[in-house]
Amino acid sequence: MTTNYSYLAGLSCPICGRVFDAGRVQTYCPDCASPLEAVYDLGRAGAEVRREAIAARPKGLWRWHELLPASAPGHTLSLGEGDTPLLPLPRTGSALGLRHLYLKDESLNPTGSFKARGLAVAVARAAELGVKRLVIPTAGNAGGALAFYASRAGLQARVYMPADTPEANQIETRMAGAEVVLVDGLINLAGKQAGELAATGEWFDMSTFKEPYRMEGKKIMGYELAEAFGWSWPEVIIYPTGGGMGLVAIWKAVRELSELGWVLGRPPRMVAVQAAGCAPVVRAFEQGRDACELWEGAETLASGLRVPKSFGDKLIMRCLRESGGTALAVSDEQILAAQRRLAREEGIFAAPEGAANLAALEQLAASGWLRPDERVVLLNTGTGLKYLDRAAL
Repeated sequence: MTTNYSYLAGLSCPICGRVFDAGRVQTYCPDCASPLEAVYDLGRAGAEVRREAIAARPKGLWRWHELLPASAPGHTLSLGEGDTPLLPLPRTGSALGLRHLYLKDESLNPTGSFKARGLAVAVARAAELGVKRLVIPTAGNAGGALAFYASRAGLQARVYMPADTPEANQIETRMAGAEVVLVDGLINLAGKQAGELAATGEWFDMSTFKEPYRMEGKKIMGYELAEAFGWSWPEVIIYPTGGGMGLVAIWKAVRELSELGWVLGRPPRMVAVQAAGCAPVVRAFEQGRDACELWEGAETLASGLRVPKSFGDKLIMRCLRESGGTALAVSDEQILAAQRRLAREEGIFAAPEGAANLAALEQLAASGWLRPDERVVLLNTGTGLKYLDRAAL
């Protein structure tokens, strides 16, 4: 049987349903100011592609190429991202009364974070569509990932980041040849300046949710989780939420795998974790709203969580409500304590954003929101080695 390299069929707005041509460079829906989603011919893919064939391929994100946007092998881009380990946490789980606790460790991706997944696919697709210059605002890890994948693809990159971004992120971004512009403000100001540059028509904006394909790379985290659990879902997935694309991307994987018929049964409950000093999603969830308001005076040591308002806030809220999930905030002190706990109990040096998940889990376990027999997955989105100046021993 002959199969397509990619079953990409188009792009659509998840708010109004408007369809966009995937063969052209696209940003977001101008009518709804909503991110666009890649749409695949899942009926054909389900009939023509076997999940067992994908499992037998060499490891890496692109083994799922039928469900990614690159049209041919020559348009993929890789530094070895994907297929990160799913690690059991027996000591921590036992202490919290949870028999099936796991951590998916995204720190083993290139450039040390899950951002490699999204930028590998987005840069590959941008290059395929003829884009030459890429710009991105970043709280840290996305800037480094863009810089290295742009270098790999032979494209030019410019990165806007807050001046207090961890030094490791600044150094790696410059190392790959990207131009770094330090901003006296938070990521929303960096995003404004990146958008102004993109508006000149000379640069393409790779901001979170403002182009369609970063989500496609990140959704493969969900595909890998389903495969690791024998084509079923864990009951709970806990995700650190700044821009929130990873959370929405995993939920997209849930929907796609259900339509493909590859995973049956109850989907996971999604949990968004934020820092107490910047928790617009938590506030909106608690107030029953479908969108977030700008969080004034955002402050947290977890730079990836210092996002005053996500461009994809409506999709984040939809994900939480459709999945029966929840949202909660943790303090910086709780984050640092959880970071130490993961290192000392399980041998994992998580980024502050990833450690925030354990701090939230402690609250959820104490509240009775979790059952002892449920399978719970924490996502560690990056390595703690980039935050040595913020670690507290």
